[in-house]
Amino acid sequence: MRRRTVLAALGVIAAGDAQAQPSWKPDRPGRLVVPFAPGGSTDVTARLVAEQLGARLGQPVVVENRPGAGGNIGAELVARSAPDGHTLLMATSSTHATNLALYRSLPFHPLRDFAPIGQVSFIPNLVVVHPELPVQDIGGLIAHAKANPGAVNYGSAGPGTSQHLSAALLAARAGLRLTHGPYRGGAPAVTDLIGGKIQLICAPLVEVVAHVQAGRVRALGITTARRSALLPEVPTVAETLPGYEVALWNGILAPAGTPAPAVQRISAEIAAALRTPEMRRKLAEQGSEPVGSAPEEFASFIAVEIPKWAELVRISGASVD
Repeated sequence: MRRRTVLAALGVIAAGDAQAQPSWKPDRPGRLVVPFAPGGSTDVTARLVAEQLGARLGQPVVVENRPGAGGNIGAELVARSAPDGHTLLMATSSTHATNLALYRSLPFHPLRDFAPIGQVSFIPNLVVVHPELPVQDIGGLIAHAKANPGAVNYGSAGPGTSQHLSAALLAARAGLRLTHGPYRGGAPAVTDLIGGKIQLICAPLVEVVAHVQAGRVRALGITTARRSALLPEVPTVAETLPGYEVALWNGILAPAGTPAPAVQRISAEIAAALRTPEMRRKLAEQGSEPVGSAPEEFASFIAVEIPKWAELVRISGASVD
């Protein structure tokens, strides 16, 4: 797709046009829909954003969890909501990139049915293993898995999730045969890893960092291109497998047709909040990297991410339906 076509499909208004519009203020409490269950990394970040955004807009922003179908239920709810700036979506690389390739049909279009507000953060996955697995790093894992094809079992939050795609890409790049065990969510997979029922998982850093620090699991590598400031001693997977990268992300979108003044005001307030030391500290505690991009930047970013995640789905062989 050509860039202008992509931006038009995403409902992005040029900055100059937006500046010509009157300023926007919410006239009632808003809601930030999280398309996943409470307690996960997306939910935690959404609550931080909602608190800051509500304070800056002068109206409360309430987090509403609508999990199901890999995030599609919550995303569809927002896509079908009134485009008045009072309903927002905490989107992720799953809802707005992976699912387009994973599902045969979606009840919404990730480009046409939303107006991007801004990217919030990048989130690394962490490759962790049970302490009894006789490996200390990614190189050791590769050697062990090659010597024992199919014997290393890894868990995920389900087919096509970032945990699945991260491990599948690792296996593909290193020429490994790993055994995938999908779960209904990341938490039970982590529980079984700690219990020794599986040997490996590539989980969002925030969901396993406490277990790493307590010695219940061993960290081998970060899936992003740079090391995490939270665990600087843990190398990236790419330091062993050059070119390997899986970077999860989240961001805020509104229904398509949301007025430009609302889009610009909400985007500016989120970006300002992400620049504060408090927000940067809280996101750093999760291992996340704040972004705070403008609507047009986020639109372009999503357009690039869709084919990238589609390739990961192809490599993994994942499918739903």
